[in-house]
Amino acid sequence: MDKDKKIIIPGAAGLVGQNLIIALKEKGYKNILAFDKHPENTQILHKLHPDIEVIEADISRPGKWQEACRGGDVVVMLQAQIGSKEAAPFVRNNIESTRLMLETMKTCQIPYVVHISSSVVESVADDDYTNTKKQQEELVVASGLDYCILRPTLMFGWFDRKHLGWLSRFMQKVPVFPIPGSGKYMRQPLYVRDFCNIIVSCLENEPKNEMYNITGRENVDYVDIIRTIRDTIQAKTLIIHIPYWLFWSLLKIYAVFDKDPPFTADQLKALIAGDEFEVIPWWDIFQVESTPFKKAIEETFRDPIYSIYELKF
Repeated sequence: MDKDKKIIIPGAAGLVGQNLIIALKEKGYKNILAFDKHPENTQILHKLHPDIEVIEADISRPGKWQEACRGGDVVVMLQAQIGSKEAAPFVRNNIESTRLMLETMKTCQIPYVVHISSSVVESVADDDYTNTKKQQEELVVASGLDYCILRPTLMFGWFDRKHLGWLSRFMQKVPVFPIPGSGKYMRQPLYVRDFCNIIVSCLENEPKNEMYNITGRENVDYVDIIRTIRDTIQAKTLIIHIPYWLFWSLLKIYAVFDKDPPFTADQLKALIAGDEFEVIPWWDIFQVESTPFKKAIEETFRDPIYSIYELKF
C-alpha cells in the first residue's frame, strides 16, 4: 500500500486503536485520521501522536467528522461498546455508528474497510455485546463495500483498560485477589501488538470479502493468567478461590454503584462458558510474528514508555 494513503480509524483511542497507530507509524504510515468520542483517551492519543489528525467525535451521530473523511482510502473500523448494564449503548455504539460510518464511506467513495469484529459472534454467549457484534458484521457484509472482517479473541497489551490491564491494577491495590471457582477456565488471549500487525497486513494486501478468526496461539487457564501477571508486576497479592455464586453476587452489588463496571456478571458467564475457538495459522497467512504469551505479558507491563498510560472508562 502507498505509504501516503489516507487511513481512517474510528474508535482510535481504545486498546486496539492506540496500538495500531503505533504499529502504522513504525511502518512509515502517517496520513492517519483518528476519531474517538472519549475526551480523556482522545487527549492521550493526541499527546502521543501530535503529527496525525485526531478528532474527538461521536460517529453514531452525523457531524463535521464526515467531511473530514473525504479523500480517505481505507477505514479500519474499531469503534465498539464492550460493557454496559443497559442495551442502549450497545445499539448506539455498535449498530448505529457502523451504519453511519458505512454510509459515509459510500458518500466519500472510500472502497475498502477492515472491520474488527469479535470471536464472541461464534460463541455460545447470548448478551447485548454478542448480539450487536453479530448485527455489526451483517451490516458490513450487506454494505456492498469490499471488506475484511477480523474476529479476535480476548486481547491484552498496552492501553488495556478493561481486561488484563484492569486486573493488574486491581491486584496492586488489594491484599487478596478473588478467583471464581477453580479458575481453570481456558482462555486464548491475543497480544494486541500481534493483532495490529495483522491489521497492517490487511491494509497492505486488501483481502477481498474475507473473514478470519484470529485466536491467541496459546491456551492459558484464567488462574494462570492471573499468576503470570502477578509475578510480572511483582505484586504481593494473595490469590484466593471463592464460589462462583459469591463472585457473581459481588459483581452484581458492584454494578449498583458503578455505571460502567470493568467486569460484569455477563462477562463472568462468558468466562466459564467453555468456548474454544479455532486457531488458524494467522502468523503464516498474514506473515506476522507470533509473540509468546509470557514475553507479551512482560512487554505489556514493563515497557518504559507505553505501560505507564492508563485509559479511562
